[in-house]
Amino acid sequence: MAGVYFYNGDWYDESPRITGPGDHAFWMSSSVFDGARSFQGMAPDLDLHCERLGRSAEALGMKPTMETGEIIELCETAIKKLPKESELYIRPMYFARGGFIDPDPETAEFVLAVYDSPMPDAKAGFTAHFSALRRPANNMAPTNAKASCLYPNSGRAIAAARKAGFDNAIMMDANNNVAEFATSNIWMVKDGVAFTPAPTGCFLAGITRSRIIKLCNEAGIEVSETFLSQDDIMNADEVFNSGNYGKVMPVTRIGEKEFQPGPVARKLRDMYMEFSKASQIF
Repeated sequence: MAGVYFYNGDWYDESPRITGPGDHAFWMSSSVFDGARSFQGMAPDLDLHCERLGRSAEALGMKPTMETGEIIELCETAIKKLPKESELYIRPMYFARGGFIDPDPETAEFVLAVYDSPMPDAKAGFTAHFSALRRPANNMAPTNAKASCLYPNSGRAIAAARKAGFDNAIMMDANNNVAEFATSNIWMVKDGVAFTPAPTGCFLAGITRSRIIKLCNEAGIEVSETFLSQDDIMNADEVFNSGNYGKVMPVTRIGEKEFQPGPVARKLRDMYMEFSKASQIF
Protein backbone atom coordinates (compact mmCIF):
# COMPACT_ATOMS: atom_id res chain seq x y z
CA MET A 1 0.00 0.00 0.00
CA ALA A 2 1.19 3.53 -0.74
CA GLY A 3 2.34 5.51 2.24
CA VAL A 4 4.99 7.69 3.81
CA TYR A 5 6.73 7.27 7.14
CA PHE A 6 8.76 9.61 9.36
CA TYR A 7 11.30 8.41 11.91
CA ASN A 8 14.34 9.98 13.53
CA GLY A 9 14.42 12.96 11.19
CA ASP A 10 14.01 11.06 7.92
CA TRP A 11 11.16 10.25 5.51
CA TYR A 12 10.66 6.76 4.09
CA ASP A 13 8.46 5.30 1.35
CA GLU A 14 8.29 1.96 3.16
CA SER A 15 7.69 1.10 6.80
CA PRO A 16 11.05 1.40 8.60
CA ARG A 17 12.17 -1.56 10.70
CA ILE A 18 12.84 0.12 14.02
CA THR A 19 12.25 -2.34 16.90
CA GLY A 20 13.71 -5.62 18.07
CA PRO A 21 13.49 -8.14 20.94
CA GLY A 22 15.57 -5.97 23.24
CA ASP A 23 13.16 -3.05 23.04
CA HIS A 24 10.61 -2.57 25.83
CA ALA A 25 7.81 -1.92 23.34
CA PHE A 26 8.50 -5.21 21.58
CA TRP A 27 8.04 -7.41 24.63
CA MET A 28 6.13 -5.23 27.10
CA SER A 29 3.77 -3.35 24.74
CA SER A 30 4.81 0.15 25.75
CA SER A 31 3.43 1.77 22.63
CA VAL A 32 0.62 4.25 22.03
CA PHE A 33 -0.81 5.70 18.87
CA ASP A 34 -3.52 7.94 17.57
CA GLY A 35 -5.57 7.65 14.43
CA ALA A 36 -6.69 10.53 12.26
CA ARG A 37 -8.05 10.57 8.72
CA SER A 38 -7.40 12.51 5.54
CA PHE A 39 -9.68 12.36 2.53
CA GLN A 40 -9.96 14.75 -0.41
CA GLY A 41 -7.18 16.81 1.14
CA MET A 42 -9.08 17.32 4.40
CA ALA A 43 -8.01 16.17 7.88
CA PRO A 44 -10.80 16.84 10.40
CA ASP A 45 -9.78 17.25 14.05
CA LEU A 46 -6.15 16.44 13.24
CA ASP A 47 -5.02 18.77 16.02
CA LEU A 48 -7.08 16.93 18.64
CA HIS A 49 -5.71 13.56 17.59
CA CYS A 50 -2.11 14.81 17.75
CA GLU A 51 -2.72 16.39 21.14
CA ARG A 52 -4.18 13.17 22.57
CA LEU A 53 -1.08 11.23 21.53
CA GLY A 54 1.02 13.03 24.13
CA ARG A 55 -1.51 12.32 26.87
CA SER A 56 -1.55 8.65 25.93
CA ALA A 57 2.24 8.47 26.11
CA GLU A 58 2.26 10.02 29.56
CA ALA A 59 -0.46 7.63 30.73
CA LEU A 60 1.84 4.72 29.86
CA GLY A 61 4.81 6.29 31.62
CA MET A 62 6.61 7.73 28.61
CA LYS A 63 7.93 11.25 28.16
CA PRO A 64 6.74 12.74 24.85
CA THR A 65 9.53 14.05 22.67
CA MET A 66 7.46 16.20 20.32
CA GLU A 67 5.23 19.21 20.75
CA THR A 68 1.68 18.89 19.39
CA GLY A 69 2.34 21.55 16.78
CA GLU A 70 5.37 19.66 15.48
CA ILE A 71 3.33 16.48 15.09
CA ILE A 72 0.55 18.35 13.25
CA GLU A 73 3.12 19.85 10.87
CA LEU A 74 4.63 16.43 10.14
CA CYS A 75 1.19 14.95 9.51
CA GLU A 76 0.28 17.73 7.10
CA THR A 77 3.62 17.31 5.29
CA ALA A 78 2.94 13.59 4.93
CA ILE A 79 -0.57 14.19 3.58
CA LYS A 80 0.79 16.57 0.94
CA LYS A 81 3.31 13.94 -0.19
CA LEU A 82 0.44 11.72 -1.35
CA PRO A 83 -2.26 12.35 -4.00
CA LYS A 84 -5.07 14.65 -2.92
CA GLU A 85 -7.71 12.04 -3.76
CA SER A 86 -6.10 9.56 -1.35
CA GLU A 87 -8.05 8.24 1.59
CA LEU A 88 -5.43 8.02 4.30
CA TYR A 89 -4.99 6.70 7.81
CA ILE A 90 -2.74 8.96 9.88
CA ARG A 91 -1.00 7.16 12.75
CA PRO A 92 1.49 9.04 14.94
CA MET A 93 3.01 6.79 17.61
CA TYR A 94 5.31 6.68 20.63
CA PHE A 95 7.13 3.58 21.80
CA ALA A 96 9.69 2.94 24.56
CA ARG A 97 13.03 1.30 23.98
CA GLY A 98 14.19 0.94 27.56
CA GLY A 99 12.85 -0.37 30.82
CA PHE A 100 12.15 -3.70 32.49
CA ILE A 101 8.55 -4.07 33.64
CA ASP A 102 7.78 -0.37 33.42
CA PRO A 103 9.17 1.69 30.55
CA ASP A 104 12.03 4.12 30.99
CA PRO A 105 10.27 7.45 30.34
CA GLU A 106 13.34 8.98 28.72
CA THR A 107 13.58 6.29 26.01
CA ALA A 108 10.34 7.18 24.24
CA GLU A 109 10.67 7.56 20.47
CA PHE A 110 8.27 8.98 17.90
CA VAL A 111 7.29 7.51 14.54
CA LEU A 112 4.62 8.54 12.04
CA ALA A 113 2.84 6.36 9.49
CA VAL A 114 0.48 7.82 6.88
CA TYR A 115 -0.84 5.36 4.32
CA ASP A 116 -3.67 4.42 1.98
CA SER A 117 -6.73 3.09 3.79
CA PRO A 118 -9.98 3.42 1.81
CA MET A 119 -13.03 4.68 3.69
CA PRO A 120 -15.65 1.95 4.24
CA ASP A 121 -18.97 2.19 2.44
CA ALA A 122 -21.19 4.10 4.85
CA LYS A 123 -24.37 3.25 2.94
CA ALA A 124 -23.71 -0.48 3.31
CA GLY A 125 -23.40 -0.20 7.10
CA PHE A 126 -22.26 -3.15 9.18
CA THR A 127 -23.53 -5.99 11.33
CA ALA A 128 -22.69 -6.82 14.94
CA HIS A 129 -23.42 -9.15 17.82
CA PHE A 130 -22.90 -8.94 21.56
CA SER A 131 -19.48 -10.19 22.57
CA ALA A 132 -18.74 -12.42 25.54
CA LEU A 133 -15.56 -10.37 26.03
CA ARG A 134 -15.61 -7.17 28.05
CA ARG A 135 -13.89 -3.85 28.25
CA PRO A 136 -11.66 -3.56 31.33
CA ALA A 137 -12.30 -1.08 34.12
CA ASN A 138 -9.83 1.76 34.49
CA ASN A 139 -8.18 0.03 37.46
CA MET A 140 -7.48 -3.03 35.30
CA ALA A 141 -5.79 -1.48 32.25
CA PRO A 142 -4.56 1.91 30.93
CA THR A 143 -7.96 2.77 29.50
CA ASN A 144 -7.19 6.50 29.56
CA ALA A 145 -4.69 5.98 26.74
CA LYS A 146 -4.98 4.89 23.14
CA ALA A 147 -2.58 2.11 23.99
CA SER A 148 -1.69 -0.80 21.74
CA CYS A 149 -1.94 -3.23 24.68
CA LEU A 150 -5.72 -2.65 24.85
CA TYR A 151 -6.38 -3.92 21.34
CA PRO A 152 -5.71 -7.68 21.51
CA ASN A 153 -8.96 -8.18 23.44
CA SER A 154 -10.83 -6.14 20.85
CA GLY A 155 -9.14 -8.23 18.20
CA ARG A 156 -10.38 -11.39 19.90
CA ALA A 157 -13.91 -9.94 19.91
CA ILE A 158 -13.70 -9.08 16.20
CA ALA A 159 -12.36 -12.53 15.33
CA ALA A 160 -15.22 -14.21 17.21
CA ALA A 161 -17.76 -11.90 15.54
CA ARG A 162 -16.48 -12.70 12.07
CA LYS A 163 -16.50 -16.42 12.85
CA ALA A 164 -20.16 -16.04 13.82
CA GLY A 165 -20.96 -14.19 10.60
CA PHE A 166 -20.86 -10.55 11.82
CA ASP A 167 -18.65 -7.57 11.05
CA ASN A 168 -18.17 -6.23 14.56
CA ALA A 169 -18.88 -6.85 18.23
CA ILE A 170 -20.64 -4.87 20.95
CA MET A 171 -18.62 -5.08 24.16
CA MET A 172 -20.01 -4.65 27.66
CA ASP A 173 -18.20 -3.24 30.70
CA ALA A 174 -17.49 -5.07 33.96
CA ASN A 175 -20.94 -4.06 35.29
CA ASN A 176 -22.81 -5.41 32.24
CA ASN A 177 -23.47 -2.01 30.71
CA VAL A 178 -22.94 -1.46 27.00
CA ALA A 179 -19.48 0.06 26.51
CA GLU A 180 -18.71 0.34 22.80
CA PHE A 181 -18.14 -1.57 19.60
CA ALA A 182 -14.82 -3.38 19.47
CA THR A 183 -13.50 -0.70 17.13
CA SER A 184 -15.57 2.44 17.74
CA ASN A 185 -18.08 4.18 19.98
CA ILE A 186 -21.73 3.10 19.88
CA TRP A 187 -24.89 5.20 19.50
CA MET A 188 -28.58 4.42 19.43
CA VAL A 189 -31.66 6.51 18.67
CA LYS A 190 -35.02 6.16 20.39
CA ASP A 191 -37.92 8.54 19.80
CA GLY A 192 -35.60 11.09 18.24
CA VAL A 193 -33.10 11.15 21.13
CA ALA A 194 -29.50 10.07 20.49
CA PHE A 195 -28.10 7.90 23.29
CA THR A 196 -24.49 6.89 23.83
CA PRO A 197 -22.81 5.20 26.83
CA ALA A 198 -21.70 7.54 29.59
CA PRO A 199 -17.91 7.70 29.87
CA THR A 200 -16.99 5.55 32.86
CA GLY A 201 -13.27 5.18 32.18
CA CYS A 202 -13.52 1.73 30.62
CA PHE A 203 -13.37 3.05 27.04
CA LEU A 204 -12.02 6.06 25.21
CA ALA A 205 -14.74 8.62 24.63
CA GLY A 206 -13.50 9.28 21.14
CA ILE A 207 -12.67 12.51 19.35
CA THR A 208 -15.21 11.72 16.63
CA ARG A 209 -17.75 10.93 19.37
CA SER A 210 -17.21 14.39 20.85
CA ARG A 211 -17.58 15.95 17.42
CA ILE A 212 -20.86 14.11 16.86
CA ILE A 213 -22.20 15.42 20.19
CA LYS A 214 -21.42 18.95 19.03
CA LEU A 215 -23.10 18.33 15.68
CA CYS A 216 -26.16 16.96 17.48
CA ASN A 217 -26.34 20.16 19.50
CA GLU A 218 -26.13 22.22 16.31
CA ALA A 219 -28.91 20.17 14.72
CA GLY A 220 -31.19 20.32 17.74
CA ILE A 221 -30.89 16.58 18.36
CA GLU A 222 -31.08 15.77 22.07
CA VAL A 223 -28.12 13.74 23.35
CA SER A 224 -28.21 11.51 26.41
CA GLU A 225 -24.96 10.08 27.78
CA THR A 226 -26.22 7.32 30.04
CA PHE A 227 -26.02 3.65 30.96
CA LEU A 228 -27.39 1.35 28.29
CA SER A 229 -28.37 -2.32 28.41
CA GLN A 230 -28.55 -4.94 25.69
CA ASP A 231 -32.33 -4.53 25.71
CA ASP A 232 -31.97 -0.79 25.12
CA ILE A 233 -29.87 -1.44 22.04
CA MET A 234 -32.18 -4.13 20.68
CA ASN A 235 -35.24 -1.89 21.12
CA ALA A 236 -33.65 1.15 19.45
CA ASP A 237 -35.07 2.82 16.37
CA GLU A 238 -31.59 2.96 14.85
CA VAL A 239 -28.04 2.08 15.90
CA PHE A 240 -24.83 3.54 14.51
CA ASN A 241 -21.21 4.09 15.41
CA SER A 242 -18.79 6.98 15.51
CA GLY A 243 -15.09 6.54 15.03
CA ASN A 244 -12.13 7.77 13.08
CA TYR A 245 -11.97 4.88 10.63
CA GLY A 246 -15.47 5.16 9.14
CA LYS A 247 -16.71 8.34 10.87
CA VAL A 248 -20.46 7.59 11.13
CA MET A 249 -21.86 4.26 9.94
CA PRO A 250 -25.26 2.64 10.48
CA VAL A 251 -25.79 -0.84 11.89
CA THR A 252 -27.94 -3.05 9.68
CA ARG A 253 -28.22 -6.12 11.92
CA ILE A 254 -27.53 -7.05 15.54
CA GLY A 255 -27.78 -10.75 16.21
CA GLU A 256 -30.90 -11.89 14.37
CA LYS A 257 -32.58 -8.48 14.34
CA GLU A 258 -32.47 -6.30 11.25
CA PHE A 259 -32.06 -2.53 11.57
CA GLN A 260 -32.65 0.07 8.90
CA PRO A 261 -30.12 2.88 8.41
CA GLY A 262 -31.88 5.79 10.05
CA PRO A 263 -32.29 9.52 9.44
CA VAL A 264 -30.27 10.62 12.49
CA ALA A 265 -27.14 8.73 11.47
CA ARG A 266 -27.53 9.91 7.89
CA LYS A 267 -27.93 13.55 8.95
CA LEU A 268 -24.95 13.40 11.32
CA ARG A 269 -22.71 11.86 8.68
CA ASP A 270 -23.70 14.56 6.20
CA MET A 271 -23.02 17.22 8.83
CA TYR A 272 -19.66 15.67 9.65
CA MET A 273 -18.60 15.73 6.00
CA GLU A 274 -19.67 19.36 5.75
CA PHE A 275 -17.74 20.18 8.94
CA SER A 276 -14.65 18.47 7.47
CA LYS A 277 -14.40 21.04 4.69
CA ALA A 278 -12.99 23.54 7.16
CA SER A 279 -9.95 21.27 7.63
CA GLN A 280 -8.79 21.48 4.00
CA ILE A 281 -5.00 21.16 3.86
CA PHE A 282 -4.48 21.34 0.10
